[in-house]
Amino acid sequence: MDNPAYLTILQGMNTDIIIVGGGLNGPALALAAARAGFTVTIIDSLPVDRRKKPGFDGRSYALALASQRLLRGIGIWDQVTDNAQPMLEIKVTDGRSGEGPSPWMMHFDHAEIEEGPMGYMVEDRHLRRAFLDTMAKDDRITHLPGETVVAQTVDGTQVTVRLASGKSVIGAVLIGSDGRQSGTASRAGVKRTGWGYDQTAVVCAVAHEKPHNGIAHQLFMPGGPLAILPLTDNRSSIVWSEQADRVATLAAMNDDDFLDALRPAFGSFLGQITLAGARFTYPLGLTLANSLIADRIALIGDAAHGVHPIAGQGLNAGLRDVAALAEVLTDARARGEDIGSVQVLHRYQQWRRFDTTTLAIATDTFNRLFSNDNPLLRAARDIGMGLINAAPGLRRGFIREAAGLTGDLPKLMQG
Repeated sequence: MDNPAYLTILQGMNTDIIIVGGGLNGPALALAAARAGFTVTIIDSLPVDRRKKPGFDGRSYALALASQRLLRGIGIWDQVTDNAQPMLEIKVTDGRSGEGPSPWMMHFDHAEIEEGPMGYMVEDRHLRRAFLDTMAKDDRITHLPGETVVAQTVDGTQVTVRLASGKSVIGAVLIGSDGRQSGTASRAGVKRTGWGYDQTAVVCAVAHEKPHNGIAHQLFMPGGPLAILPLTDNRSSIVWSEQADRVATLAAMNDDDFLDALRPAFGSFLGQITLAGARFTYPLGLTLANSLIADRIALIGDAAHGVHPIAGQGLNAGLRDVAALAEVLTDARARGEDIGSVQVLHRYQQWRRFDTTTLAIATDTFNRLFSNDNPLLRAARDIGMGLINAAPGLRRGFIREAAGLTGDLPKLMQG
């Protein structure tokens, strides 16, 4: 209660930025904005103890090098670096259950670029704790956990958010970071375009007897892609996309039966495997907000764009939103502009719209091209991967793309 920003809200005065959503993108924006001098209120529907659960639950993220730079810039990276596994190589190939990977592959090695590892694997639990601890130390950030938004209204130069608890928060701009079913977007009348894939992802982690050597594997199986991503301590994160009806069967299995089903697809290159943590499933689809902005509102992360996990770019795209929006708002304030004006928010949309649409098209196309066992398509894509792998210039371009180093990078991601 001694937080000055919180007292400001209780007295009915303004905060600069209101953020709805306490996952990862929302706190990242809160820290980026606070470090630029803004006052920020972040509203999270989950209580702190739920967010800070210390146990490993199998969930992890592939952070591109550009995303790691952002986390360093907002004071998060030093808290998670001891638990971060560098991704030194990426191997991409076709596969069939029980047959192992195709000899045609794309092999990306971080040694081909000067900047360092292409990215890092970090567990969800370490990131969430680091965000919460860092936000708690910043007096410019007010964190309202266990609160839900019931209404939002725009009046002239301010936006007011009303909470289920009866509190109201008033700010210059409202940021929706509340997921694919974003209430912020819905209340603002922002419609969405998208479709399902009739695929469901199984997410878990396995421990294995042989070292992974920092190599990430992407196997394109007939039912959907299987990603094997290196974690610390001889463990790997698994994102196994399969047809929805088969995943229903997999989800109902006990752990031993699930591992028996996984092993033919996973292979034996890491030796014996055992489950490490829980299993999660979530349906896969594409969803894009028709606009990234509305009156005094901007959308980031999954509230703006939800894509297939085929390239592991969901969180990275959200963090690009964070870096771009923080830069736009900071520059606008330096020019004396109203940070919630349509002119300012339009700059954010212009910056991010093409990139997010391109990512959505690319992941959708790759999933449709690779999630099948059509012999003609299989031959064409295998030859294509072989040709890319044999061309150093193309290969280097893919490596830089995987590292998040292409395009118009915001300053927070430039290192």
